[in-house]
Amino acid sequence: MKILFATLIIILTLLSCNLKDKKKQTETILKTEIAVSKPIEKLQISITKNLVLGKFDYKTDTTFTKVDNQYTAKTLYLNKEVYSAFLKMQNAAKKDNISLIILSGTRNFDEQKAIWERKWNKYSNLAPLQRAKMILEYSSMPSSSRHHWGTDLDLNNLSNSYFSTEKGKAIYDWLVENANDYGFYQVYTHKGNGRTGYNLEKWHWSYLPLAKPYLDYYNSNVTLKDIEGFKGFEKAEDVDIINIYVNGISNKAKAYES
Repeated sequence: MKILFATLIIILTLLSCNLKDKKKQTETILKTEIAVSKPIEKLQISITKNLVLGKFDYKTDTTFTKVDNQYTAKTLYLNKEVYSAFLKMQNAAKKDNISLIILSGTRNFDEQKAIWERKWNKYSNLAPLQRAKMILEYSSMPSSSRHHWGTDLDLNNLSNSYFSTEKGKAIYDWLVENANDYGFYQVYTHKGNGRTGYNLEKWHWSYLPLAKPYLDYYNSNVTLKDIEGFKGFEKAEDVDIINIYVNGISNKAKAYES
């Protein structure tokens, strides 16, 4: 009888230990699942004044990367996070028989200056203020372009009329329907609802998870005194370059919360 009782005690002890072990395993699994299910914290974004003004070398900046030739019409670079988001969007578009080609990505101050001064010379028959406004219909003053940031893309064609053709409309309609899911927004929409600045650009798409904090930084740290070093820079104040153009984006883009 004593042997039977002792055996029973041993069995109950083993069962108790086994239950405790299973409970610990369950707790461990739950903790792991909870840890995995937590949202990934956003990486700290390093923003500098030189970056938002385009006064840096994106080819040597480790946060930028060269875009594969199959996705672009020329050699260009993008912020790595933006490029990763573009690839996801491009792959999704491909499944719907839509081909996205990047025509323009990052441009630094000197590259924007070359574009600006070429057009400045082209419109030499106009008075300086009219000349600046003519260029600003579609091109930014150096140090005021979103292309400095590596967050903005020009896609497929630089003519609004192209996106009214059968092929162009299919591309534009797909972007309107899907691009926001990948962080890309059309910032230069029709000038309705109070939008100012540049004309409609159906090709220009901005990656707002980065572009939004860059714009916030720009508005807090850049003044008209920083817009200089190119022909006609004196007209930056007259055209109100920061308020009217840098901040002349769609209401949907303004409302975006990163």
